[in-house]
Amino acid sequence: MTATLATVHIRKSFLVVAVQGSSMAPTLRDGERVVVRRRPLARVSRGDVVVLKPPHTSGPYATDHDGAGWNIKRVAALPGEPVPDGTAGAGPRTTVPPGSLVVLGDNPDSIDSRHRGFFPGDQLLGTAVRRLGGSRI
Repeated sequence: MTATLATVHIRKSFLVVAVQGSSMAPTLRDGERVVVRRRPLARVSRGDVVVLKPPHTSGPYATDHDGAGWNIKRVAALPGEPVPDGTAGAGPRTTVPPGSLVVLGDNPDSIDSRHRGFFPGDQLLGTAVRRLGGSRI
């Protein structure tokens, strides 16, 4: 019984996702699999690598929400913190609005908050904690 409860808890708390694309290079490579711990926005820290859905946008960086559409990025700012320079749609000296976050890919060519603005915190899946079969992130 204890083993069954432990297995259920682990499956509710953790999942494995595959990295697609180069937005987190050199930290994470295309095809690499990572263990993600489900977390609400209140349990996320600046610098964490997170998996989340992008905001609805139009234009050259339009998002497709028909599929899974998950992104993996690094948290640059949380609600109430100053907005980093270059964040799309943000004015000077503004703070991240409640329920939102600013995320950036480690690769400078990443499509992230520099192009899409604030990401919705309610679309956060969790934080990447380690490579599958490998080291911590």
